[in-house]
Amino acid sequence: MLDFDGATKRFGAVTALDRCTFAARPSRLTGFLGPNGAGKTTAMRAVFGLVELDAGAIRWRGAPVPAAERARFGYMPEERGLYPRMRVRDQLVYLGELCGRGTKDVARSVDAWLDRLGLAGRAADRLDALSHGNQQRIQLIAALVNEPDLLVLDEPFSGLDPIGMGAMSELLRGVAAGGATVMFSSHQLDLVEDLCQDVVIIEHGRIVLAGELAELRAKVPQRFVDIRYRGPVPDWSRLASVTVIQARDGRARLRVDRATDLAAVVTAARDLPDLISFTYQPPTLSDLFRQAVAA
Repeated sequence: MLDFDGATKRFGAVTALDRCTFAARPSRLTGFLGPNGAGKTTAMRAVFGLVELDAGAIRWRGAPVPAAERARFGYMPEERGLYPRMRVRDQLVYLGELCGRGTKDVARSVDAWLDRLGLAGRAADRLDALSHGNQQRIQLIAALVNEPDLLVLDEPFSGLDPIGMGAMSELLRGVAAGGATVMFSSHQLDLVEDLCQDVVIIEHGRIVLAGELAELRAKVPQRFVDIRYRGPVPDWSRLASVTVIQARDGRARLRVDRATDLAAVVTAARDLPDLISFTYQPPTLSDLFRQAVAA
């Protein structure tokens, strides 16, 4: 388990991390979320000793992280750190050796990952000859080549097409299922909601929400109704105990208290001339994110 215990970091007058406390658990995917500049990258760099905390601590399996252990962690930074003119396989083997593993062992791992990600045929190419998406995959292999127990990724889905996103998602699920602790940041909240069991939301360096996603959704007293229809926008405000979140372009999103008479909402929806769909559900991750950041 990766634990942040009151982690604090200041850059002059700016407090990038403000007493951050949360945990990322093994065999699970943790989504690390927040607006731009909230402190996500600083927190991730602190895990690897690239940023020295001013106060608090980061622990791995209940103890401070020694350098030898940290070298075996996997890290995929948002700003890519590969050598564009170096050949793909040579580069990955070199990076694996820097973490202390033997050449033959690293080479076997590199070849296995290149084959798994469909890049075995590009192993002898220079990195800058690859597409952005394939360079992203090579950066991921660099983080995975040492078969890490902790994998930290900063915006791993950035720039990927839908097929690439699906492949990345399945790979991360597999790594977590193998027992690793996986934490990644992303602005794609729908994807995080589908992929992660746990979420952590940071704003202005402070943790504003953290825990198991299903439990966080269940604790919110409001529920949401999503309605799709054809025709003019109805007057949803006439319904008691209903807040209109959105009502335009044939879509309405309503927030209702649990005590609200849902039958009245259903009746109003049925009165629409062309009702397409009606969904009643707990808050989405996007709802939780907006509420947490606004608070």
